Amino acid sequence: MAITNAGFAAMSDLLGDVNSVAAFSYLAVGTTATAFAVTQTTLVAETTTVGLERAAATNTLATTSVADDTLQLTYTWTATGSVTLAEVGVFNAASAGTMLCRQVLGSTRALTTGNTYTLTIKISFA
Repeated sequence: MAITNAGFAAMSDLLGDVNSVAAFSYLAVGTTATAFAVTQTTLVAETTTVGLERAAATNTLATTSVADDTLQLTYTWTATGSVTLAEVGVFNAASAGTMLCRQVLGSTRALTTGNTYTLTIKISFA
């Protein structure tokens, strides 16, 4: 996952308790493989239909190098239609909000009605 400029600013705000920034606890998926740019503030083509809308993740701590140095976000969607996923992102709101990071998938994932897609993102501070 690559962190956006807005994501870096929001993390600084959170660490210093400078502004009222919400925690990053939402996952979103999208349909375009447009290359990542640090100036992006949204997914290029966020999916907002077919059961794959932005969702509140289950956030937990994991260990990469030292205890609890990694934030892990997980969510499972169930498709109610057909879509091909190509990008994922982490946000701090159910709609709009700040995009912390975005990743173009290594290969697209075609889903049809009834298919599930589980996304787990790990952000390590090691």
